[in-house]
Order: sequence, then structure tokens, then C-alpha cells
Amino acid sequence: MTAKEWKFTSKDIANKPDLFLSGHRACAGCAPATVLKLVMKATRGPTIVTEATGCMEVVSSIYPYTSWATPWLHTAFETAAANASGIEAALKIMKKKGRISKEHVDVIAIAGDGGTFDIGLQALSGAVERGHDFLFLLYDNEAYMNTGIQRSGGTPHGAATTTSPAGRAVPGKLEYKKPLADIMIAHDMEYVATASPYYWRDLITKVRKGLEVEGPAFLHVFAPCPRGWRSNPAKSIEYSKLAVETCVFPVWEAVNGEYKLSIPSKVLSLAPQRKKPVSDYLKGQGRFRHMFKPENKALLEEVQRITDKRWQKLLKKCNLP
Repeated sequence: MTAKEWKFTSKDIANKPDLFLSGHRACAGCAPATVLKLVMKATRGPTIVTEATGCMEVVSSIYPYTSWATPWLHTAFETAAANASGIEAALKIMKKKGRISKEHVDVIAIAGDGGTFDIGLQALSGAVERGHDFLFLLYDNEAYMNTGIQRSGGTPHGAATTTSPAGRAVPGKLEYKKPLADIMIAHDMEYVATASPYYWRDLITKVRKGLEVEGPAFLHVFAPCPRGWRSNPAKSIEYSKLAVETCVFPVWEAVNGEYKLSIPSKVLSLAPQRKKPVSDYLKGQGRFRHMFKPENKALLEEVQRITDKRWQKLLKKCNLP
């Protein structure tokens, strides 16, 4: 089955039992927790989840408790995709031997920045190259939040972290955010997409599309972290909206390599005047506080320039003016 549109109503989602339960230990305002709850609303049947070490693994599985109402396995930082590969291969063999029913079982691998952008990239690339049938979900909070807010390949340019502090000599992280979704498209995957929890219907739809693909699929979800971003916990979902409205994190999907903007970002392509300046998104986040000092004016302008440049490149990929 190829990636296709899944029709559902708000009532369908409200009435569907939660598979990611409340009672976990996530921080107040944790967007990744909201993301996981929405993701699990898109499941279509028996599902096995494997999750790399990280914030959401720790808060959801403190022994002897669990927030998972579905089979779930913890795996090492770097091996979410490798574990998903093994699960998927084992299911095939067990069905072939008649040890389990022929009913399809979906496999979802979940990881944060470290388990995807950095430490887990090799295993992910290998699993995709081999063609294993699973959905890889990246919840992107833009740093190694679980281990002390260190910079990652997903940390944006200029952000202050514990390993890229903003000071007089170096104003935050010098490198630019790794274009991970584009890297996955280069693997000739059938379905790759980005999503934001503010646009929950778009997110849930994309999860189901990824599950329906026969083979690997990849979903990159923006997930603000008030603890690591030093932002107001009440504004996490608002930041996930601003990231889209400023084109810091456009939402789109690629089916067989063909890029297409999702509605929230497509609106901005049709009405550029509605696109907000990046400064609207950066304000209120302590990790970017230094950017608003007079001596860092050029840095703020650079972030806006890079954001605009990446947005224009995406428009071209989508064959839009």
C-alpha cells in the first residue's frame, strides 16, 4: 500500500483509546510528549514501538511504571533503526513459520536529536538502504536535552547550549542545522515528511501515511523543549506554530522524491506577506537572547538570511515561484 490520504474526524481521534498515557514524568510544557500522544492516535492496528535513549524514553518508562499501552522496547541511543529492523525481520520469519498470525504489525522507531541527527544516523541509513518496513519518527527538540542540553546536529545556528555557549568570542553554535529530511530523501525513500504539533491534523495524517508505506518512511516532527530553550512552558505549542509561520521549520512531504508543501506552509508561498520575521520566533527563548544585543545584530540578520535562502530552495523543489 502506498502513502495515501487518511480521512478522519476529530471525534474519531477523541474516541480512540490513548496508547501513550498520562502520568509520565515529562517537564511542564513538553512538546515531545504531546507529539507522541498524537502519533499514537494514527495507529491502524497492532503496533510495536522501539525507542532510543532520550527524554521521552526516560520519562515514559521509569521502572516499574510505563506510559505505553502497546508493546514497547527501549534500545540504545544509536540503535532505534537497527532495533526496528530486527523486529520487522523477526515478524516476517515468525509469520513464515506460522508462529504468529498473518495480521500485519506496524513498527515505529522513535528517537530524538542524538538518536537521529548524530549517533543514530548510521543505523538509520543502513535500515533504510536495506528497505525494512517501519516508520522512523524524529522528535526534534534541537539539542541533547536529556543529558544536559548539549548541541546536536539539529541545533540551529546561533543557539546557546552547554557545549556552544554564547559569549563575547563565540555567539552560540557556529554550525547550521543539518538538513536531515533532505538526507533521507536522498535514500530514495517513498515517504518523507515534516510536521508540527500545532497542526495536529496534518501530523496525524502524515503518521498514517508513513505507516501505510510498504518499506521505510521518515517523519521529522518539530518539538519545542521549554527546559532546553529556556522558554515559557505555556508557549511550547505556540512556538511550534511560529516556527512554521516564520519558515524556520516549513511543513512539507515528499512522495517518491516529489516535494509538496503542506497547507500551513503553502499558504505562505501563496501569500508571502503573511510570512513572519524570524525574530518573532526567536523572542522569548533564552537560548537566543544574546542575538538581540546590539553587537549581535549581524548574527540575527544572518539567521534571517539563511532561513529565507532555505525557504526559497524548498519552493524550487516544490516547483513553486
